[in-house]
Amino acid sequence: MTSPQTPSGMIAGSVLPIRRAEELIATLPGVLSVRIVPNETGAVDEIHVLTTDLVLPKNTVRNIESALMAQLGLRVNHRKISIATTLDAPRAADLPPAAQSPAGLSAMAGGAAAPVAPAPAVPATASVASASPGGHIGGPPRAAAAISPLGDATPSGRRVLVFEDVEVRRSRSRGVLCRVTLSRDGQEFVGESEGQESERSRIDLAARSTLLAIVSATKATPGGERSLALEGSKLIDAFDREFIFVSVAARVGREPVVLTGSCEVRESAETSAVLAVLDATNRWMHIDR
Repeated sequence: MTSPQTPSGMIAGSVLPIRRAEELIATLPGVLSVRIVPNETGAVDEIHVLTTDLVLPKNTVRNIESALMAQLGLRVNHRKISIATTLDAPRAADLPPAAQSPAGLSAMAGGAAAPVAPAPAVPATASVASASPGGHIGGPPRAAAAISPLGDATPSGRRVLVFEDVEVRRSRSRGVLCRVTLSRDGQEFVGESEGQESERSRIDLAARSTLLAIVSATKATPGGERSLALEGSKLIDAFDREFIFVSVAARVGREPVVLTGSCEVRESAETSAVLAVLDATNRWMHIDR
């Protein structure tokens, strides 16, 4: 009797196609091509990536780990990721707008640059931070993939917000202070909230701080300012796991809308609250003003 075969392109124990993971990695900054090699059980055994020299290999590895975890729920050991760097011209999607013209492309690499087809667009993702003692959440793997592009960016991932850090501080006079840091193109956007300490309040504070950081980023984009307000956040038990669920009030034109997002609690409730807010707002950020 023959054992059942794992469907082509499927990772054992999940419904995640390998092709879907390859398409996601291909949208990350600097990535030119990617190939995932499964083992005999269908699980990820090796990830081979060819990149330009615009992004450091170490940062690309972190981006891949965080993107797969945040978007597809797949945890991959960094030792399985191999990065090869080429000196060929970067993708047009990775260049500043001024360098994306035909003249700008021909000027790179002595005019020998060949146009590269853009990678397939996929929903933007948010990074995952690790927890460390002392109330500071977000260890060495700080850089990661991110939420939606802002301003004149397109869903191809040219200009994105990157989740850098979430920090919780205790104070006798101020209760708890939560600070969330996002970044884009080397510029940081910070949101802070404070309140009384409790598990529920820490989740709320992390969510509110994330919204403040997002609003700060939209203000830095000409014509991009938008209003956001947290309606509520909640820790939910489902399927033998814990999830953070958030509801955010926003506007599309003159119409009020309700945005919802969720994230499984893996590292900490505060980190998951940040990622749940990013999950709620990423599609909203793509809507034309």
